[in-house]
Amino acid sequence: MKSNRIIIALLVIAGFVVLSLGGCQRAAEDTTTITCATDATWPPMEMVNENKDIVGFDIDFFNAVAKEAGFKVEFKSTAWDGIFAGIAAGKYDAIISSVTITDERKLTMSFSDPYINAGQVLIVPKESGAVMIADLAGKSVGAQIGTTGAREIEKSEGVELKSYDEIGLAFEDMAVGRIAGVVCDTPVAAQYALQQDEYKEKFKIVGEVLTTEYYGIVVQKDNQKLLDLINKGIKAVQEKGINKQLEDKWLR
Repeated sequence: MKSNRIIIALLVIAGFVVLSLGGCQRAAEDTTTITCATDATWPPMEMVNENKDIVGFDIDFFNAVAKEAGFKVEFKSTAWDGIFAGIAAGKYDAIISSVTITDERKLTMSFSDPYINAGQVLIVPKESGAVMIADLAGKSVGAQIGTTGAREIEKSEGVELKSYDEIGLAFEDMAVGRIAGVVCDTPVAAQYALQQDEYKEKFKIVGEVLTTEYYGIVVQKDNQKLLDLINKGIKAVQEKGINKQLEDKWLR
């Protein structure tokens, strides 16, 4: 009789183990996976390394957000000129790609809480005496197409905007004298003008920060459920100081 009770107890325990394992498996299967688009041409925020992996501040940041909020993220390299149309069409769930939060963009997409402040700055050759865009009247200044940097150039009378699909191409043109300056986000300017070996002896960042801009993570318009999940992760990352650690890693 005693042995029968032992056998029954063991069977009950085994049943609980099976149910527990099944529950863990279902929990793993139920973990939300977010597909996130990024234009991986803006070092140090997002770029492709020598191993063909997408890396950078934004990538590390969103991975940290995902960990804190309890979801998974898969990154999809996407060209800038079609990235917003893609989110509207549902080709991916989110965008993290140095996207500045603007009232105009809010009309067609929704943004997370801001996660970094990065204004536009002017970069010129070291021998240049320019300290603002207006000083380059009669010359061409480069920016990536459709960016707030491009709009800042357009505000300066007499300065010709030259647009590029990738910001790196603008710096290449400035290095050989085709344009007189480049306007881009502060983190990108720091990467090209202060950190890259081929440019740090050639370029300098001048003048004041032209704008106060905040980056946000983009989701489809009014997708509040996903916004709440992402914002939960952003809050935790900021409260724990993880964002500051990543700024030290990528932007200093």
